[in-house]
Amino acid sequence: MVLKRLLGSTATRSLTVVSVLSEAKTAFSHGNRVRGALLLGVAALAWKWAIIGMAAQGVLNLVRGGSSDSSPA
Repeated sequence: MVLKRLLGSTATRSLTVVSVLSEAKTAFSHGNRVRGALLLGVAALAWKWAIIGMAAQGVLNLVRGGSSDSSPA
């Protein structure tokens, strides 16, 4: 029940949507319109179901090879 309450909170949903929108902006800036458009759709769904946005970000990390943008060089 605690996990359901945490994932359903306004703060969690807001952070998830902002994070997915940031990923969409990055995709558009790199010229990947299809990925950006899909992420915009995921952001719309993530407001209702936060787990969708979190899952999408996990998939993106797997596609990218598991590396993060802030990893040291």
